[in-house]
Amino acid sequence: MTRSWKRALLAVALGVVTATGVVSPLTASAAEAPGAGGVSAAANPATWSPPSNLVTPLNQVWSHQESTYGDLYGFRNYGWDQVFANGGYLNFCVRWDSSAPVSASLRDSIHTKLIQQYRKWMDLMVGHNNWPYAEVPVKVVGWAVRDRNTLQWNDNSVDIYVNNIRENAPQCAEPCGRFFVRDGQYRNCPGGVARHYDQSLWLTSGFGGGAGGDWGQRMGSEYFVNSLGANDMTILLHEIGHTFGLDDFYDWTPSGVGGFLMKAGSASGITEFDAWMLRDWWRHLKSRYGR
Repeated sequence: MTRSWKRALLAVALGVVTATGVVSPLTASAAEAPGAGGVSAAANPATWSPPSNLVTPLNQVWSHQESTYGDLYGFRNYGWDQVFANGGYLNFCVRWDSSAPVSASLRDSIHTKLIQQYRKWMDLMVGHNNWPYAEVPVKVVGWAVRDRNTLQWNDNSVDIYVNNIRENAPQCAEPCGRFFVRDGQYRNCPGGVARHYDQSLWLTSGFGGGAGGDWGQRMGSEYFVNSLGANDMTILLHEIGHTFGLDDFYDWTPSGVGGFLMKAGSASGITEFDAWMLRDWWRHLKSRYGR
């Protein structure tokens, strides 16, 4: 990938892994249950107040990011920037890099799962530390394929891009993508601002592990479809974490914490430590949005 602040390939086992150590998985009251309509502000701490046992590891993580990210404070296309540029929502393109057919029902299930998993992260911010949004709606506005016949529907609910190949994979129109257009105007996008996409959900047949960054998230199409019934789609959740700045932990572990989502293979869902790492990013970046 090019022009991406973060690129990662994960050798993540596709089976369920249980979190261990002092960091516990979030309950449904903090990370909402499937199909719920969001959480109230009371579900989250109103201020920056991590548990005492997480203060040191959180400081270690931030210090490590400051020393290893090339332009941590200057980069302007984190997921945070995208949410605020839109006034509180995100649009997606699905890059269907597979010859497997997609029915309207499967399409809708893919959309629903993406929305559900994104909400698990965004709900952690509701009511916290001057975060302004009660929810961050996610909408799929386009699908990109090699062959139109792969998509077995005829409605116009999404824009369809056929055989627009980039990086040897189908891609929605570049003039509609935030990764390529940073002024927010989308003058050459046929659908204008309303049909632009901030990120791509790139689903590739036979792809192992995952990748994520400001451009979106990539994983195997088979993995995604086979995980539609799971509460936590581990690889997708991990890659969304990267979109919002969270780091990988291949070669080190913060002191005093056990398994957590961003340490690949050690937890299947968002843990308390992951939640506070997300909030730490907000704590350090929120001034750029006047918060």
